[in-house]
Amino acid sequence: MSGARAKLAELGLELPEVVPPVASYVPAVQSGQTVYVSGQLPMAGGKLLATGKVGDGVSADQAKDLARRCALNALAAIDALVGLESVVKVVKLTGFVASAPGFTGQPGVINGASDLFGAVFGEAGRHARSAVGVAELPLDAPVEVEVVVEVG
Repeated sequence: MSGARAKLAELGLELPEVVPPVASYVPAVQSGQTVYVSGQLPMAGGKLLATGKVGDGVSADQAKDLARRCALNALAAIDALVGLESVVKVVKLTGFVASAPGFTGQPGVINGASDLFGAVFGEAGRHARSAVGVAELPLDAPVEVEVVVEVG
């Protein structure tokens, strides 16, 4: 079992099935030693785990858990393309938070994804990041996460 897989097991997590695209794109693509993962929604079993705006119907704590699920879905996309054992470094994470007016806790929400990458990859999971509040996300999802990793 690779280090990343062992860490997931320690965390009580299993890689889910890759979430099928909801439009015209692929879940992840490799160019050289870089893998770009398309935006991942908080899906499980083919369904969104929640809908709505963070700060109005979706709590920041719930959204943080949803961001963690987005990150887990991103790991599944990476694993399906190149294998988790190929990941050398998580380079950049971009998180989008469907925010109610006045909600400014986007960084804390996206920590759900950042913390998972840190737990799974250790120092190699530390990354550059943006946490952006937006008016709407696909399918009325509260959060979306995309990631760029270096593989070797």
